[in-house]
Amino acid sequence: MTIRERVEEQEVRLLAPYAAHAKDSLGRDVPEEPCVVRTCFQRDTDRIIHSKAFRRLKHKTQVFISPEGDHFRTRLTHTLEVSQIARTMVRALRLNEDLTEAICMGHDLGHTPFGHSGERELMALTDGRFSHNRQSVRVVEKIEKDGNGLNLTKEVRDGILHHSGEIPAQTLEGKIVHLADRIAYINHDIDDALRAGLLREDEIPKTLGTCHSERINTLVMDIIHASDGKPEIHMSEEVRDAMLDLRGFMFRHVYRIPVALREEEKVRRMVRQLFEYYSENPDEMPNEFRITAYSEGIETAVCDYIAGMTDRYAIAVHSELFIPKAWDHSI
Repeated sequence: MTIRERVEEQEVRLLAPYAAHAKDSLGRDVPEEPCVVRTCFQRDTDRIIHSKAFRRLKHKTQVFISPEGDHFRTRLTHTLEVSQIARTMVRALRLNEDLTEAICMGHDLGHTPFGHSGERELMALTDGRFSHNRQSVRVVEKIEKDGNGLNLTKEVRDGILHHSGEIPAQTLEGKIVHLADRIAYINHDIDDALRAGLLREDEIPKTLGTCHSERINTLVMDIIHASDGKPEIHMSEEVRDAMLDLRGFMFRHVYRIPVALREEEKVRRMVRQLFEYYSENPDEMPNEFRITAYSEGIETAVCDYIAGMTDRYAIAVHSELFIPKAWDHSI
């Protein structure tokens, strides 16, 4: 018996019967020889963490665009917080922690620069064909490894695709990630808004707790208690309503305030200009995107290129294309 087989046997013995078991995975599009040590879901996590798209998350906006402070969240720190929250819940519910971690690590790989502002503009420019969750799946299926993709398991790709939106994931682990993503961003966005001086502590609704850790604990414990021993993921109506109220509060006081909308318009104008420029000049994109333009269409290639940009790279490219420079008289 290999180490992997021993781990798979432990999963069957220790996890809930309705958990996802690695040995029963629906597999990969391209069959591979199993690892002797790691389960298929463990291998998926490793592949995601070692990908270029994962490394770029550290330079992508979460909410605050190009923040000057060192302690504001980025897409990478958001990803790690989602993973920790989700793993706490699945461990308590005896679900598959390895599958959960893989979904968490991959869920935002396709996110645009400048957070949801960049995403909203690409959605508008493509008549809704672009979304960051679909793009995250595209990253792991077609963009990474020079167009070969990471060949992840179907369960991980399903969880990535359905971590946001109305259609639920097929696994309980994927459904947990969907909730963990919301729990993470609502609470760390409050923390960042306090740090930025956009909110005061006494303004924040206290229905879920009086501080960051209390709010997260209330949400996590509610899901655990409501779902324990059940083949479905639940949240009590009272806590769900409180979370939705808190989310609404953030839209009114942080996400959609005038200063945020002004910055969003700048971002959307930048993304729009980049999209229009490369749509008209696809041969000026790097080679891998030129290949995509010829094989899958210019719109797909331009979205791939822009969505893969970090904030600072997008600014640098936009500046090179659209901001005039002083002549170098020494030439």
